[in-house]
Amino acid sequence: MLGFGGFLMCLASAFISAPPFLGSSLAFELGGSVPPRPTRARPLAATVAAAPPEALPALKNDLMVRAARGESTERTPVWLFRQAGRHLPEYNAYKETTGKNFLELLQSPEDVCEVTLQPVRRYGLDAAILFSDILVVAEALGVRVEMPGGKGILVPEPLTSPADMARLTLPSDRAAASELVASQLSHVLEGVALIRRELRGEVPLIGFSAAPWTLFYYIVGGSSKKNQKEGERWLAEHPEASKALLDSLTDVVIEYLCAQAEAGAQMLQVFEAMGMFISEGSMAQHAMPRMARICKEVKARHPDVPMLVFPRGAAYALPQLQEAGYDVLTLDDTAERQSVRAQLPGVCLQGNFDPALLVEGTPESVRAAAHDMLDALGSQQLIANLCEGLGGKEQTSLVAAFVEAVHDYQPAKARPAEAADGPAPPPGFEWGVTG
Repeated sequence: MLGFGGFLMCLASAFISAPPFLGSSLAFELGGSVPPRPTRARPLAATVAAAPPEALPALKNDLMVRAARGESTERTPVWLFRQAGRHLPEYNAYKETTGKNFLELLQSPEDVCEVTLQPVRRYGLDAAILFSDILVVAEALGVRVEMPGGKGILVPEPLTSPADMARLTLPSDRAAASELVASQLSHVLEGVALIRRELRGEVPLIGFSAAPWTLFYYIVGGSSKKNQKEGERWLAEHPEASKALLDSLTDVVIEYLCAQAEAGAQMLQVFEAMGMFISEGSMAQHAMPRMARICKEVKARHPDVPMLVFPRGAAYALPQLQEAGYDVLTLDDTAERQSVRAQLPGVCLQGNFDPALLVEGTPESVRAAAHDMLDALGSQQLIANLCEGLGGKEQTSLVAAFVEAVHDYQPAKARPAEAADGPAPPPGFEWGVTG
């Protein structure tokens, strides 16, 4: 089986033999020719002309990276959880054009690239984030994932006992985890490489993975809405099996994040999306040590790639995550802004605007709420974002108003006596705005 080192060599070879980039691609031609749907684990890099990292354009907008490193920035950078996807009319049009659903789009590097870039074109955001899903790692292990309409993402056949673990492909060590990532997630890594090429250095690309507990929660519980106590039950009733599964998941997450960095991701986000379904004691015993190990091992191999983390529903864990070495700590809606800022001075925080304000409201109300957030958290050592992902009902005009409000924010002491509209936000990419 080919490890990720071999995958990267294939990717670089494809770039060397590919024709020069001509300024456009199928990935951007909404309504144009649809690329053929790739099959899972097809020959590596057969369709991607990806540059080796040293051949990629220099990063033009490095606000996100500098903020993550604790450096001063001329303005607060902003991106959004689930910024790509169903709230965008161009995304819905692209799905209709391709005839693919969400999970099918994730199988194609070309589709992943196009959808990743759509919100960056529209809003002039300060980062792109890989269009993917937290459960692709579970799929790589052999877990079946479905997305029935209106019910969210589901694991229809969760593990019911340790005997069911025989259904999964659980790597026993780092080498086996690396081989699994290269063979089962090659389409994701090709997407990362393609996005980096198409971004042309305009903004950084964020790669991501779910944290081990979140993956464990879905694998044994199946849903975020049902069987919410199954994860804790497993920890209590099947301690050895739980440890084996969590350890194997940790190995895969480490290799997956490192592979994304090697394919071109410039920042890495870890999502503990199911942090509200683990007790504080279990978090300390089972989740936190593995999140700390992920940060330590990824940083040892990629010290220049900032690590971001989101313990959704578990804001109490932020100080421990700082101690673990994460560069950026994300606040959810339970975190009190000024208290967290006072408790963690000098740390780059991320968050925590309420996306519900982007469903109904006005540009003026969004602007006021955004400025309230920035007044509380400060405009430095901050990456403006949401307290949870966009749900699909948000108005694009209000999302744009939020991004613009962050871009033109001035700290209270620097504001003129009279209200001003402020400078225009940075322009989008040279190839224009979608929609």
